[in-house]
Amino acid sequence: MPAIKVRDGEPFEKALRRFTKACEKAGLMSDIKKHQHFEKPSERKKRKLNAAKRKMRKANSFNG
Repeated sequence: MPAIKVRDGEPFEKALRRFTKACEKAGLMSDIKKHQHFEKPSERKKRKLNAAKRKMRKANSFNG
């Protein structure tokens, strides 16, 4: 869990922005979005397969 210390005289908005950035860096935001709804195993497999295809297509476009 990311934690920040609020500095003396630091506005709340700035501290909140630093905390949000720390959460994004730790990968919490993507994890929360991923767990918002149940994903069937077949959907997960399909999503991963599509991601792998995109990755391969991107790698091949740089090589050729």
